[in-house]
Amino acid sequence: MRISNRFDKHIVAAATVAMSAVAANASVVTWGCNLVIPNSIDGLYINIEAQTYGSVGNLVSGWDINPYGASSNKIQWLPSPYPSPNGYVIGFGQGGTTAAVASLSGGTVVGAASTFDRTASSVTAGGWMLNAANYFGFKFFTADGLVHYGYGVMTTGATLGVRTLTSVSYESVAGVGITVVPAPGALVLLGFAGIASRRRRN
Repeated sequence: MRISNRFDKHIVAAATVAMSAVAANASVVTWGCNLVIPNSIDGLYINIEAQTYGSVGNLVSGWDINPYGASSNKIQWLPSPYPSPNGYVIGFGQGGTTAAVASLSGGTVVGAASTFDRTASSVTAGGWMLNAANYFGFKFFTADGLVHYGYGVMTTGATLGVRTLTSVSYESVAGVGITVVPAPGALVLLGFAGIASRRRRN
């Protein structure tokens, strides 16, 4: 088989995987918010369903999540009291040595069986990675008062004080879990990386 044909087939396969991942989560609502989280004691208060945010909690009606913190080596999290309990998925995350709000691996299910809390995240606590996209899970209440599960993508810089909430996704059906799925673009890039390594070996 010619190299070009093999390359084309791999690209099609990678794209198919990406589209299948989207189709499998057809009821998922995604907000490409792209919010820089200030390295401050306030951070941002974010209402996921209404797609509103601000640096003062009482000015963001019904806010759901609040990433914040003025440290360069950790991210802190406040769950919304509207109503309680909200919270974030805690655990060891990607190689973390201490349980915290975790940086979740792809394929993790955020749902009723998850453990939710608000412990601060760091590279060791929760396994967060620098200069990378990290996935965190959460639960929140929509305006109808029902619990929904979701995850966010937090892109970090050289320290955890440099962070951007790239997007948040949640299951539109109350009480139904959601699977952390890397962005389609990331899946295609993985396909390219695999092709490149195979070509070097050939």
